[in-house]
Amino acid sequence: MTTITKAVFPVAGLGTRFLPATKAQPKEMLPVVDKPLIQYAVEEAVAAGITEMVFITGRNKRAIEDHFDTAQELETELESAGKHALLETLRSTVPKGIHCIFIRQPAPLGLGHAVLCARPVVGDHPFAVLLADDMMDVDEGTKPVLAQMTDIYAREQASILAVNDVPRAETRQYGVVSATPFKDRLEKVNGIVEKPAPEDAPSTLAVVGRYVLDARIFDHLAKIGRGAGGEIQLTDGIAALMQEKPVLAYRYEGRRFDCGSKLGYLKATIAMARKHPELGAAFNRYLAELS
Repeated sequence: MTTITKAVFPVAGLGTRFLPATKAQPKEMLPVVDKPLIQYAVEEAVAAGITEMVFITGRNKRAIEDHFDTAQELETELESAGKHALLETLRSTVPKGIHCIFIRQPAPLGLGHAVLCARPVVGDHPFAVLLADDMMDVDEGTKPVLAQMTDIYAREQASILAVNDVPRAETRQYGVVSATPFKDRLEKVNGIVEKPAPEDAPSTLAVVGRYVLDARIFDHLAKIGRGAGGEIQLTDGIAALMQEKPVLAYRYEGRRFDCGSKLGYLKATIAMARKHPELGAAFNRYLAELS
């Protein structure tokens, strides 16, 4: 039985919606309480059994690489100061047995092109794609979203797209699928289109930032050419993959925060602060005082 051990993180975007905050730092390094966005995504991947993290980076993204590297001077300082809890927090950024690989995307040619850049590392293996902008939260006792998807892949051996319903007025912000019921929370994808106008959208079922993909998608991404916005679209690659292999849409258990938008980022910050083990109780009292 094939399992998923490789995950691709496309992190080369410019983050223009957060300027000037992202002028000198990657948007993926914006903190949600006390961890950057990208770390939440990596922790979700680790919880799903991923051992190889492949980051597709661009200019001005060195902070991401530094974050997942060893900070020897800082570790020495914390150890000498007896700050062992902080030291353990720092060292747990990359758990043992996890490998981080960084590949530069040479030009801003879209999400599909970013995924294609991972081919030399991923090879012929099925793999996950996580967009750090889409932060996923689940209730206590519920598996993280990617772990839900890798479990399904182990059973169905088919590519899987995380989906949820969005207002029809917002379909132009997403890849949108048409699908038919298959099993509990799963649907068979019959079609997919990138950022359709509301009047043209085949449904309101939108693909959000979690994918489990068959490696055959690389062949399609390499030859489909540019699509919407003059970019190589992952959506177009999935549409081509569907012609030879099944693709499933999964209505995941959990909540998504669109941290590519300022409002979504603020909502994520509040949600994570309310459940934070050290700050949650005090923060909830503060919110009660405000109301």
